[in-house]
Amino acid sequence: MKINGYPSREKLKKKSEIDLLFKKGKWLSAENMRIIYFSSSEKYPIESCKIGVSVSKKFFKKAVDRNRIKRLLRESYRLNKATYFDAFGEQTLAMLFWISKDLPEHFSDVEKQFINLCKKKKG
Repeated sequence: MKINGYPSREKLKKKSEIDLLFKKGKWLSAENMRIIYFSSSEKYPIESCKIGVSVSKKFFKKAVDRNRIKRLLRESYRLNKATYFDAFGEQTLAMLFWISKDLPEHFSDVEKQFINLCKKKKG
């Protein structure tokens, strides 16, 4: 099994989970990235970590640009899972958003912002 994989069981897809996330979740922003997250509780138990990504059609009209940013967001999560788990825990629902109108130049910019987002939550 891959350590740094992003299997389908970690993808946020169910409408009920997404609704719960937007109803009870907390928002956190860092630079061009925003996250909404919800940690497991007694009333709303979550078995494992599930994460989704989203990019606004308003800012990026071309699907090519939106898909590129979504790939970069998923990759930054995939490579920095340990940092994410330290900050948010392993039983969370989360969705990452790119909130800037500018296309990221390099993957390293996205990765740095993701790590800063995790550090902001942790400390």
